[in-house]
Amino acid sequence: MSTRILVTGGASGLGAALVRALVGAGHDVAFTYRSSGEAAEALVAELAAAHPARMVTAHALDLADRAALDAFCESLEDEAFYGLVHNAGQSSDALAAMLDQDRAEAAMQVNFWSLTRLAKSLVRGMIRARSGRIVAIGSVAALRANPGNAAYAASKGALIAYCRTLAIESAKRGVTVNVIAPGFIDTDMMAPYAAHRAGMERQIPAGRFARPEEVAALAAFLMGEGAAYITGAVLPVDGGLTAMMGVHRS
Repeated sequence: MSTRILVTGGASGLGAALVRALVGAGHDVAFTYRSSGEAAEALVAELAAAHPARMVTAHALDLADRAALDAFCESLEDEAFYGLVHNAGQSSDALAAMLDQDRAEAAMQVNFWSLTRLAKSLVRGMIRARSGRIVAIGSVAALRANPGNAAYAASKGALIAYCRTLAIESAKRGVTVNVIAPGFIDTDMMAPYAAHRAGMERQIPAGRFARPEEVAALAAFLMGEGAAYITGAVLPVDGGLTAMMGVHRS
């Protein structure tokens, strides 16, 4: 029996790696995208050719648009989903003392509030089925302070607190809820930091950025039977970054 999973922000970067990993693990996948229509179409075509038995669909959705998100969630409520991977995210760079509330709220809507709205629609079906998996992509920024990251870190911190609470509320019904907290991932999102990459990699114990597939593999595992007793966890995938005190001797 196939299981259907919804992935937000699935057209490119880590999202595309998540979709590929989940389809490869035998799931049907519906994924959302905001502006990467061509990439979304190409990914659907690629996976249709590689996995003809699986159903993969792409849905245009701007998670910052609350009315559009509500309409999308209402359309899901009559459908059964086994899993949700909330991957879509929006950066927001500003010093903590210089925070712009409007910009911070925009990041909070995409990174946090949209997850709560999607979970509200999908978790009831999971509870009825007594089987379900929710995985949210957080960030090590919520676990260790990073200058200029206040709003983004706060949104991911809220995501962690929400997921832990949802985990304990739904655990007896066979639903697991976990957060993956990646460090630096080798995707186009890191392109603006290219000039600083060598210095950033020197600060990571593993000495390199993560490949998207390395993060996606954990999400695929958390969706499987072997992860049925893992819930309420925050799992860093960061090459040792959060384990390190941060004092450098060079």
